[in-house]
Amino acid sequence: MELYHFEDGKPPHRIDPNQPLPANGFFWADFFRDEAADWPCWAEPKVRAAIDPQHIEDSLNSRHPSFFDGTADYDMLIFQGLGPGEAPFPIEPRTTAMFIFKRVLVTICNHDSVSVQRVRARLFDTHVRPPGSPLLLAHLLLDTMVDRFLAIREPMAEQLTEMQDDLLDPNTTTTDWSALLDARKQVRRLEALTESQVEALDAWRRGTQFEWNKTLQVRVHDLVEHVNRVLNYASGQERDIEAAVQLYFAAVAHRTNKIMQVLTVLSAIFFPLTLIVGIYGMNFENMPELHWRYGYFYALGLLGTIAGSLYWYFKTRNFF
Repeated sequence: MELYHFEDGKPPHRIDPNQPLPANGFFWADFFRDEAADWPCWAEPKVRAAIDPQHIEDSLNSRHPSFFDGTADYDMLIFQGLGPGEAPFPIEPRTTAMFIFKRVLVTICNHDSVSVQRVRARLFDTHVRPPGSPLLLAHLLLDTMVDRFLAIREPMAEQLTEMQDDLLDPNTTTTDWSALLDARKQVRRLEALTESQVEALDAWRRGTQFEWNKTLQVRVHDLVEHVNRVLNYASGQERDIEAAVQLYFAAVAHRTNKIMQVLTVLSAIFFPLTLIVGIYGMNFENMPELHWRYGYFYALGLLGTIAGSLYWYFKTRNFF
């Protein structure tokens, strides 16, 4: 656990969590989830409020989706951010639970929570004005998480576009369907994740027990808009993948139809030739053409004329 004290707009400084909290300013208590089984034992005496057992259980669930609930003493907001990897795939969400009290913000996160690490580094930057309340600090954490989602859109789009181009490339002999389907699952996961984020933020905005000023209302509204951008992006990418798959099968069907068309034309050309050859292949005794000196050349000329005429007919009508 790490406890930070904020006061008078100055950069925060760490204090001993076992000592009584100073009377001025506000505090950020940051717990790592695998070490936070008894975090309420520290928090309840400090904030002088009881924490709901179900909320405690939810805060320790590393896979809990984004969610909001509150009481008369605090707001609980669970929010899923991205994992430590910078690559767009696979999407590995990291859940951060925030308990917002009047003077204390309690967060329960994973050791590898990049967003929390970035906020911690930013707060110690003397050129950046620190937040003035637990609500603003919670907004800073949320904003950092959402920014990471916004940042993966471009590399994700490039990777998905490359997969779709390979799928529709007629010179590609093998298609990695497993990678494409896995990418589609990841996009759907991103869509579901951002949907729950929007629902949680909207519930927080409507159900908070704190009085928000206009500045915070605008900031949270912008935060929701950013999440909606990611949601719309994920929905658009899913539609693009489905459209690419449909175009692929349409292209395969078109190529198959062209092949069948050529085979049909060849069959139409050779059918009369086969008929004539079959007639002269019959073993009847009285077939005058068989004894004609020029019969062989006449038959070859007839076959060539019929084949050439049919070829010209189908070619002029763009059958192939």
